Amino acid sequence: MRIKRNMTKLTTVILFVLFCITLAACSSDEGNQDKGKSAKNSDMSNTLVYAGESEDTINPILNSHDELPDIIFSGLMKYDAKGKPIVDLAESYQFDKGTNTYTFKLKKGVKWHDGKDFTADDVVFTYDILTKDKTLSASVTSNFEDISSVKALDDHTVVIKLSKYNAAMLDYFTMGILPKHLLKGEDINTASFNKHPVGTGRYKFKDWDTAGGMITLERNEDYYDKVPRIKRVIYKTVSVESTKATMLQSGEADLAWLNANYAEDFRDNDQYKNIDFKTADYRGMAMDFKTDFWKKHADSVSVLNYAIDKQKIVDSVLKGNGFPAYSPIQLSAYGGNKAANMYPYDLGQFKKAMKDLGWEKGKDGLYERDGETFRFTIQVRDYEEERVDIAKIVSTMLKKAGVDMEVELVNKFDWDAGYNGFLYGGAAQFDPDMSYVSFVTGASDNLMHYSNDKVDELLKAGRHTSDKKERKKIYNDFEVAYAKHPSIVFVSYLDGNYVSISGLEGLDTRRVLGHHAVGVMWNIENWTLKK
Repeated sequence: MRIKRNMTKLTTVILFVLFCITLAACSSDEGNQDKGKSAKNSDMSNTLVYAGESEDTINPILNSHDELPDIIFSGLMKYDAKGKPIVDLAESYQFDKGTNTYTFKLKKGVKWHDGKDFTADDVVFTYDILTKDKTLSASVTSNFEDISSVKALDDHTVVIKLSKYNAAMLDYFTMGILPKHLLKGEDINTASFNKHPVGTGRYKFKDWDTAGGMITLERNEDYYDKVPRIKRVIYKTVSVESTKATMLQSGEADLAWLNANYAEDFRDNDQYKNIDFKTADYRGMAMDFKTDFWKKHADSVSVLNYAIDKQKIVDSVLKGNGFPAYSPIQLSAYGGNKAANMYPYDLGQFKKAMKDLGWEKGKDGLYERDGETFRFTIQVRDYEEERVDIAKIVSTMLKKAGVDMEVELVNKFDWDAGYNGFLYGGAAQFDPDMSYVSFVTGASDNLMHYSNDKVDELLKAGRHTSDKKERKKIYNDFEVAYAKHPSIVFVSYLDGNYVSISGLEGLDTRRVLGHHAVGVMWNIENWTLKK
């Protein structure tokens, strides 16, 4: 009986101990789960989720219209709040006018994100690609055509000699530098590096979830300048404009550039902020001069301006967040020549101009010349709602005037399908020479095969002239010459309508932004985030 009672007591003790252990384990598990949740919440509380745009590559040479290269990579120079180039990887520089030579002294102690030392060899490597690699498929190469040689005197000194003076060269020295040790011998166009970039900038690339449409960056704790306050940036690759607005509303994003219609939905909502930037971003119909129609009728591009009520488009599509466009450098200190604004909305003038050009209306109400109807096609990406709306309204206006502009919606621009043009977007937010690559005959971003001897002459003169007053005159003359024989029928400039959650602080609107309002992260190191 005593043994039985002792066994009963022992069993009770064992069961009690096991109960206590189980209870402790449960408490520990719950505690760990709570800690995990807390850690996750804490982690995301300093993570900026940005609803960006679709991306194929992250390489500053190949992708010049994106936020990510600007925060992953660094250039010899960078832009300040006023859009002026100042030193970045360069500690200082000197320019010798007699020999057109720049000498850059580089910052010491700068590391690539993989821990390797940044040196002058990386600078030479990058500019050799831009000036010597004949296989390079990049829109920016014409910006560097005046560079004749790049040499490293030592690990921290680079000498760049120009064949002739270039007024915008310091602007182009903002190009992100690439790591020689990772790209030497690689094909820059197809290198795996383009999806796994390594730079010297404020943020490090961590991961690209292509299936989930998400690129993750971590702040560079070893950054040579001010380390950002926001720990992590998650860049979500989004094509459809309405999706960005939905992501903000659902809490899936903290910041997005929206078209004017969607941005208006967030105004006067205390949970969000509307941050409106000035941009140099313009829209218009760009005509492809390699197509047969424009080879025959290039003289009739400019008069289409008379038939388009641009202010009406600004008021309706852009909700007043922009203004009518007439020049690609309209916002530049060197541009804005009112004499180039020579096409008011006037159907009477349009009718007269068409008659002077030899066009006559047929039985169907459309103009004809030499047996051909004034009919052309414009391709527009179907997910860019603002561009689709602009194109459709322009098409209606032109049809009323007697011109048939057919709008073809595509998922991706097809340059070989025979379309007569596309709904164009561009910007020259810094030096007016940024227009050189798009409008000079044979230049690297002249997508529409435009050629105009007078425009070539003026843009080359503007690039190679140092006197500011003389440059102003040259670019004013360029605006008039281009307006007379344009490749783009300009419609409007857009404001940069950003929307963020209320807890995001520090966005600086002093900088004029570029195409697709790119450049918003120019001072991201000063941003703070509270969720």
